[in-house]
Order: sequence, then C-alpha cells, then structure tokens
Amino acid sequence: KVRIAFKILDESDDIPPGYAYVECHLVFDIKFGEGFRRKVRNVAGGHKVNTPQEMRYSSVVSRETVRIALTIAALNGLDVKSSDVQNAYLTAPCAEKIWTKLGPEFGPDAGKRAIIVRALYGLGSAGNSFNSHISNCMRHLGYENCRADHDLWYKADVHPDGEPYYKYLLLYVDDCLAIGLDAAQELKRLDHYFQMKPGSIQDPEVYLGSKIKKIMLPNGVVAWGMSSSKYVQESVRNIEKWLASDKCKMRKQLLKNPRSTWPSGYEAELDTSEELNAEDAHYYQHLVGVAHWIVELGRVDIITEVSVLSSYLANPRDGHMDAALHLYSWLKNHHNARLVLDPSYPDIDQDNFIQRDWENVYGDIKEELPPDMPKPLGKDVDLRLHVDSSHATDKVNRRSRTGFFVFMNSALIQWCSKKQPTIESSVFGAEFVAMKHGIETMRGIRYKLRMMGVPLSGPTYVYGDNMSVIHNTQKPESMLKKKSNSICYHTIRESCATGESITGWVPSGDNPSDLASKILPSGQLREHLVRDTPLLYDIYDDHSEKE
Repeated sequence: KVRIAFKILDESDDIPPGYAYVECHLVFDIKFGEGFRRKVRNVAGGHKVNTPQEMRYSSVVSRETVRIALTIAALNGLDVKSSDVQNAYLTAPCAEKIWTKLGPEFGPDAGKRAIIVRALYGLGSAGNSFNSHISNCMRHLGYENCRADHDLWYKADVHPDGEPYYKYLLLYVDDCLAIGLDAAQELKRLDHYFQMKPGSIQDPEVYLGSKIKKIMLPNGVVAWGMSSSKYVQESVRNIEKWLASDKCKMRKQLLKNPRSTWPSGYEAELDTSEELNAEDAHYYQHLVGVAHWIVELGRVDIITEVSVLSSYLANPRDGHMDAALHLYSWLKNHHNARLVLDPSYPDIDQDNFIQRDWENVYGDIKEELPPDMPKPLGKDVDLRLHVDSSHATDKVNRRSRTGFFVFMNSALIQWCSKKQPTIESSVFGAEFVAMKHGIETMRGIRYKLRMMGVPLSGPTYVYGDNMSVIHNTQKPESMLKKKSNSICYHTIRESCATGESITGWVPSGDNPSDLASKILPSGQLREHLVRDTPLLYDIYDDHSEKE
C-alpha cells in the first residue's frame, strides 16, 4: 500500500536539482483498540529534513466544536456517523522535494533510489498536505468551511417536510464525523475520493479518547453522552504499574478509598516538602498532562484541582505528587462519569434579568454581527454563562481564581478554571475580572455559532452570585472609577448595552461554576453534579454502566 508514495528511478536517472535526501524506516505496532491487529508502517525521518514552518502546521476540529455539533444534532433530530480514512496521508501529494533509497522491505527494488511523491508518514508536511487535499475535496462536494473553525464543514439541505437545515462534516486528521438526515450517505460520497477503512462508517463509539453514546434522559429527551471512563481506568492502571515498577523510587501507592478529590486541609502554595528529582518531576508533569485531557473529556468535577496542580509543573514537590496521586485515587473509584450534551431548553427566570436603556451611556450600539455569516437554519439555542471567583485564595501571592461554565441549552460546551493575572483587593474586583473573562469566551462562542448557521434566541444569560457586580451591570447610572476594574466593568456593561448578554443574580450555593473556582468537599461536589445540571450524569447513579 505504501509503494504509491515512491516513484522509483532508473539507474541512469539523476536526482532532480533541489531535492534533499531523507532516510526511511519501519515502525511495528499492535493496535489494541482493533482486536490486537498487527501493523507495520513505512515512515520517513522527517525530523532530519529542514521543512519550512508554514508547511508543518495543520489544524484539527476543536473539542468545543464537537460538543456543539453533537448538541445541535440531538436538538434537530439529525443522524451522526463516524468513519476513518484508510492510509490517509498517502492519498495526498507530497509538498516537499525529497528522495530516499529503498530498503530490503522493497524486495527486488531494494537499494534503488526513489522520489517521494506522496505525503509519507513522518514528513513534517504530511499533515498539512493531507489537510489541504481533503479540503479541496470538501469544496468539490459543495461544502463550505466554517470561518470560526476551518475543520468544520457545512452545507445547506432540506428536510423531507421542506424545512431547510445545515448538515456538517467535522474533520480531525483522518477521523470524520458526519451530521445530517443521512450522515452515512455523506461519508459514502467522501469514500469515493478518500477510501474509508472497511466497516468504519458506523455510529460513533470513540472520539478523541472519549466513548460516545446516544442515551435517553429521564425527561424523555435523546442526547449524546461522552464518557471518559475507559481513558480514566487505563490511566490509573498505567500509574499503578509505574508505582510498582523499579523505575519508581518514591515507594508510593494509590489510596484505597479517598473521601474527596483533594487531601484534607492541603494548600499546595504553602508546600515546603522536598523537591522532586528530575525523573519524578517529569512523571508529575505527565500525570498533570493526562489529568488535563481527562478534564477535556468532560470531567469538570476535577477542573480546579487540575488547575492548581498545573501551577507547579516547573518545580513540583513531594507534597504536590501526593496530591496528584490522591486525585487519581479518587478517579479510580469514581471513573464512570458521562458528560451529557442535553439539548433541552432550560427554565430561565426572565424576572431575574432586567433590560435597561443604555443609550445615554454608550450610545445607540448593537451587537456586531459577522458580515459573512451564513443564513441561520434549524432550531434556535439559548446560551447561559455561569461565572464565579474565589477571592485571594493563593496565600502566597493572593491571586484569585476565575471559574465559569458555558451552556448551550442544557449542554455544557465550554469551561474554565484559571488563576487571575491581577491581584484584586476586593471580592467585587475578583468577580468583575472573572465575568470579563467569561464574557470574552462567550463572545467567541456566539461568533462560532453564527458562522455555523445556528440561530441564537437572544442575549446570553450571565449568572453571577455577587449582588454588587450584578447591580453595576444592570444599572446604567452606576459609576466605577477604579482603573484596575474599569476595563472589566465597561466590557461587561457594553456587552449588556449591545444586547449580546444580560446579567442576573444566582445564590452562591446554586452556582455550578463553584466547581471551577473552588475545591469543594465531597458533599457539595455531589450536590452540584446531581442537582444543578446533568454535567456528570452517571457519577453517582446506581444504574451506572460498567465499562
């Protein structure tokens, strides 16, 4: 199959001018997710070739876009199918001028010189070449790429009842996710140009390490769920193997049944335990990196803990390692969680959100709409932003922490837990900084939805639990002169003035973004997960699926 990548030269042929030599080698592997299939791949030593930087970059569809698309599919009753392109890179022409000498695996052609004419695996430009090649094919099939995410492709279609809608194709290198009334047919059309792996056109099961499944919620709504259980369990198994191996000199082990995600009373910034050696520090960085991906797969119940651990990647201590292992001990016993992308419309108390006349303060301004956005089609969506901060929680530098969740209808599509860049002297200031960060993220999501052709029902409903902040963003006559807060102040108020967002108060105990700003005791953690939203639908339910 790889021979198509090589144009074998005769002995009398000269290497064309400007071509560089690259070595090739074989890589052997066993595909555990494909029934232990043995695989061998011919790979170029692209790291030894000076590939221009602009040829190395290749984008992929974002996880946020995937969550949005699955929610839109459930909301509009669209089908979802996935597929995998076979020998993807070998379908694209090679963008570099390189040649090689064939090895013994080429049989009678061994020792001959060959020009590499396809995007061989290992080349720095291979991903970029394939991305450009499949993009040209998508345009040929009548799709347009979304300006907010170039690897999301959309195309207008019509329901049998005559109602127009958009069908989508999401590309993550060679993984394709199609959404439409007949998603399988769209992938079969693509199969004419890019051969799919046999049997790969099917309902999505695993995407980017997350197990995907269509589920029926207690309210009768069909939704897509993303489970990280398999990834978490495999991560825990790898950690336990490392702790039991001769490589590990720390003599530590995972706890049997921790009662919370974090060691009781532990404050990472005050830790004065011994610094980890280079090998253990590297493994600590590995643990935090894996935990970051677990959060990306939907485990927002540990988002603050992972954010705190990330602050000590440069110089971790023994206590930080204990905290990381404590977190994985908790994950071991609470692995079976599922992020539910519920398309149901939420109950919004309109009396909590007050529309004001802002013209005397900011003039006659309106939300700026993209001039090139496609016509909105399909059912409209509500956007909600829950914001919170924890004031001066870092006892060394007294920085506060921002936490927010963005919901599309009842589906959680974006989240953040991050230490603030400024030191705020008041809770009021910290809450304003947090809300500004959330507003800016929300503005990007509104742009993306519009560029996907998704209609918005109105302004984003912004929930905060600080009454002073809410009053200052609801009342045009309020004043704020402190420079460090005035930027945040006017950013939020202008957003309200344009109709882009509208703020309302929520009691602190009912604010789900507490999860992203504070490390909560297990009782409060459970209350948020079970009561507020179907964030982690299976984590405490008796009917949890064994995976």
